[in-house]
Amino acid sequence: MKFFVLLTPLFFLVSCGYHLGNTKPASLNQVKSISVPMLSNSTLHPRAEAIATSAVINALVQDGSYQIKKSELADAVLEANLLEIKYSAIRGTRLDTLRPEELSNTVTISWKLLDAKDRTKILASGKSQGSSQLFASSNLQTARNAALPEACERAGEALVSVLANGY
Repeated sequence: MKFFVLLTPLFFLVSCGYHLGNTKPASLNQVKSISVPMLSNSTLHPRAEAIATSAVINALVQDGSYQIKKSELADAVLEANLLEIKYSAIRGTRLDTLRPEELSNTVTISWKLLDAKDRTKILASGKSQGSSQLFASSNLQTARNAALPEACERAGEALVSVLANGY
């Protein structure tokens, strides 16, 4: 009787369509490891490509669906470009609505996952976005620099979600 009570929750998990383990898209089943070279940077923000590359690698490591390897040893290569860092005002000051008090920054990364043996074969591609918020302090540049890693982290998580889960 105790055995049946212990197996009942497992039976419900299996019968309801839940899947434990690997949930990669079918087109990426053969990919076990990915190489992530430095992202290219189409923005005017200096060293943003290093922050974005680090964010994407951290998201891949945290997810655990793929191993990070050198391009010679990897099954696929992730080529990505930091397309845009867009700032928009969320809230203005009470007396001067044209002067923002709080800003939002949105990072856009375009990417392609290429077969490591045949770089002309695209396994997956897309654009990922991440955003964060910042307060416009007396030193706006410092505030923007401080908010950029969080936005890149969220864009990296969105990119890895597509690679690991298909959405």
